Amino acid sequence: MEAMGRESHGRVGYATAGAVDDAPDDLISVLYKNFRATLYSQVLSLTNHDRQWTEDVVQETMIRAWQHSDTLEREPGMLRGWLLTVARRIVIDGWRNRRVRPQEVALEIPENAHTADRTDSSLAALTITQALLNLDEKYQSVIYETYLAGNTVRQAATILGIPEGTVKSRLYTAMRKLRKALGEVAVR
Repeated sequence: MEAMGRESHGRVGYATAGAVDDAPDDLISVLYKNFRATLYSQVLSLTNHDRQWTEDVVQETMIRAWQHSDTLEREPGMLRGWLLTVARRIVIDGWRNRRVRPQEVALEIPENAHTADRTDSSLAALTITQALLNLDEKYQSVIYETYLAGNTVRQAATILGIPEGTVKSRLYTAMRKLRKALGEVAVR
């Protein structure tokens, strides 16, 4: 490449096919064509292979090149160095900003996306307790021994001192009454 000489703004003009016109829009087109791949690969490694962030940095770098098009050196080696320096500084600023800001939480992760709301379970427990208190003592004791204490029908019969068949029939009747009582509560 042959240098034609320094211009008044400190830019070097070239007479070869790689020369860049003075128009800012032409400059950006040439920069994208000649330096985008190199810039993208360099920035990708700086951003820990975050493709979205890399695209943002490359775009911001090109915007800054367009904003400074009147003072940029037009020599390809100088342009490449300037672009890589600007991109590196943008990434460093990004890392600093991420360190200061709270970390963003991904909502796709189930344990982060849903927090347990115990209001419904508390309300359900209160409703069931109230329905149980409205049952006769003989039904309450059977439900307590089988469902709440976790005993088998045989164990509940031994504890309550009644036959197994009586435990089964009381349990059946108690559950039917509970369903009816809870159904009435749900309708209200």
